[in-house]
Amino acid sequence: MTSLSRATLASLPAAIARPGHDPAIRTGVVHFGPGAFHRAHQADIFDRVLDTDPRWGIAAVSLRSAGTVDALKAQDGLYTLAVIDREPGTRIIAAHSDAIGPGEGARLRTLLADPAVKLATSTVTEKGYCLAADGSLDFAHPDIVHDRARPAEPASVIGWIVSGLADRRAAGAAPFAMLCCDNMTGNGAKLRAACVALAREWDGGLADWIAGEVAFPDSMVDSITPASDPAFLAKVAAELGVDDRAAVQRERFTQWVLQRFDLADGPDLAAAGVTLTNDVRGYEQAKLRILNGAHSSLAYIGLALGHETVFEAVRDPALGGFASRLMHEDIAGALKPVEGLDVPGYADAVLARFRNPAIRHLLSQIAWDGSQKLPYRLLDTVRDRLAAGHDVARLAVPVAAWIAFLRRKAQAGEPITDPLAETLAGAASGADPAAAVLALRQVFPAQLAEDARFRDAVTAAVTAFLDGRAAELLER
Repeated sequence: MTSLSRATLASLPAAIARPGHDPAIRTGVVHFGPGAFHRAHQADIFDRVLDTDPRWGIAAVSLRSAGTVDALKAQDGLYTLAVIDREPGTRIIAAHSDAIGPGEGARLRTLLADPAVKLATSTVTEKGYCLAADGSLDFAHPDIVHDRARPAEPASVIGWIVSGLADRRAAGAAPFAMLCCDNMTGNGAKLRAACVALAREWDGGLADWIAGEVAFPDSMVDSITPASDPAFLAKVAAELGVDDRAAVQRERFTQWVLQRFDLADGPDLAAAGVTLTNDVRGYEQAKLRILNGAHSSLAYIGLALGHETVFEAVRDPALGGFASRLMHEDIAGALKPVEGLDVPGYADAVLARFRNPAIRHLLSQIAWDGSQKLPYRLLDTVRDRLAAGHDVARLAVPVAAWIAFLRRKAQAGEPITDPLAETLAGAASGADPAAAVLALRQVFPAQLAEDARFRDAVTAAVTAFLDGRAAELLER
């Protein structure tokens, strides 16, 4: 089968949406980490920007693996974006003007030095930034050790950013803005601090220039992007009539929240759907508590009821209704107003996403690492509701469901996927699992665990789960 390319674009079925811009786009963005999420998310947005402004083509950069960039090169930068939802759609994305793989450092350096490149973006996962546990640059990381000694040949993303900015400064050119698109709290500030720290090892003046002149806006991104497995790629090939090695899929919902920053004559990202705000943290908190808090609640309660996926759990009338009340009345009610965000509308949108039959999101996977997730997803909301004098009986239910989940796993001898697995199994196996788990200060602060309003509600709910009375809890 022939491959997707400019030459085969005209032969695609009429139902396939084509790019709305001329192929002669210019490179204005360098992106590190062209994985599926970038291709389904940021590239889709820039593809829309390119319909009216040809300056914002993306140079896709992979420092480790050549697979994706080789596929993009072979396909003239084209690939398929399949939207999997109640109203599916298929569109060809043509946002990539260049692709750079391992061993092409000279081309990357030239691009980063080009004044036409005004943005650099990244999706390399949190570990790709070589940060220590406290969020600072890890100078013991092998890539950072290498970059400190050999700044002319960087190995890390941080090294390449700093090297590119150093070349701009040496040439007297304006810096590019650096947009981190990985979901880390305060991602822009963390990236700035890491770059300044490495730059200071090379040149104190460069570090001061980066700290004072380079924009590192915070951002938040969201869209479920399932893996492009062989079955999906085969389905795309059957639909297009050509092979596409770079095809991606995602849900219809997509969100990119970006801190306002100064960029002279920059792209009109807002017109393409990006939310510009001074309160990225507010959006992050809304996502963490509403979406992720509801995800964890559905996971632990849904598993207790015998459900397998988010779709099955939220389709259960009793559990779906409980989740809606939890999100709207308890979680959303504890949030402070957020600039530009309709919090009840966001909760409705989250529920609609959960009801997408095309997304198979396993509750068993969401249930992993509960000791690390629940403090931020649910317990912060509990604390705020208690401080405001509100009842927390409904919020206690998913916490109790987690404890009951741990007990079932421990009694069945099944592994618990959690950094505290052994401790949790031991606590949940005892005569009073609620008391034992609530006593774990790695998860529950003493002030919260010892509050009778919360402790008693959790204890009663744990008893109900263990007695097989989960259904009556969902009436709250």
